Amino acid sequence: MSIDAAHLNFSQDSLWVLNICLAIIMFGVALDIKWVDFKNVFEAPKAAFVGLLLQFVLLPAASFLLVLIIQPAPSIALGMMLVAACPGGNISNFITHLSKGNTALSVSLTSLGTLLALVMTPLNLEVWGSLYPPTAAILTEVSLDPWEVFKTICVLIGIPLVIGMTMSQRYPIIASRISKRVKPISILIFAIFVIVAFANNVDAFTEYIHLVVLVVFIHNLTALSLGYYVAKLFGLSKENRKTLAIETGIQNSGLGLVLIFGFFQGLGGMAIVAGWWGIWHILSGLAIASFWARSAPSTQTI
Repeated sequence: MSIDAAHLNFSQDSLWVLNICLAIIMFGVALDIKWVDFKNVFEAPKAAFVGLLLQFVLLPAASFLLVLIIQPAPSIALGMMLVAACPGGNISNFITHLSKGNTALSVSLTSLGTLLALVMTPLNLEVWGSLYPPTAAILTEVSLDPWEVFKTICVLIGIPLVIGMTMSQRYPIIASRISKRVKPISILIFAIFVIVAFANNVDAFTEYIHLVVLVVFIHNLTALSLGYYVAKLFGLSKENRKTLAIETGIQNSGLGLVLIFGFFQGLGGMAIVAGWWGIWHILSGLAIASFWARSAPSTQTI
């Protein structure tokens, strides 16, 4: 069986648990987001503008070009496009801090990027997926409705984001206490759940993982490099270049998995790309953060 015909085993009950885990994680992240984070974006807009340009325009476009060059299996190509269409990953703030980047900018971009993802994720998936005939055929086959994707993202990201930020604003002490417990527990549950899902589909992973390892490596390296050098092209500081590289190279693959299992029935190439990306971007992010952290810290400015 080809990877395009394979579907990972994932029950409806399991999907509900995955949805709940992601919503709780987003709620925990939102507890650490303040409304002032959005204000910071407008007070120093250049770095934020470049970051959002990278996240929602340049990375999807670069991913499309990679697909044209590599020409992977259609389901792998669509997985690459979906990962690129997702907002920045939740761990990007932590990795930015380790790299001695601009943590304030990272938090601001994560906040605004997550909000914009409500519209930009389904839009980018539909636009870029439709431009490549093999992936356009998959989108047509599953009759993907961008409005349904939008509603799903609203439930998983939008609602937890609003509730968490509102609690953080009105009850900061309570929010801080909840955040310290909710985030690590929810992330641990999510990680265990992904491991169990992997165990239930170990045959599919072992059969097809070799098809995506190099693709994900090149895709992630492209995202990190794009973030760094586009920021350099715009004359941003070293701290901001590191931050934008990480924000571009760390994607919310958890959201990607939810959309894949919810709308594409766990389509083989898509699921394996998103699943392996979720593992690899943490390893690559920690590696590059460790490398950058060796340099002397400088004053952080947006």
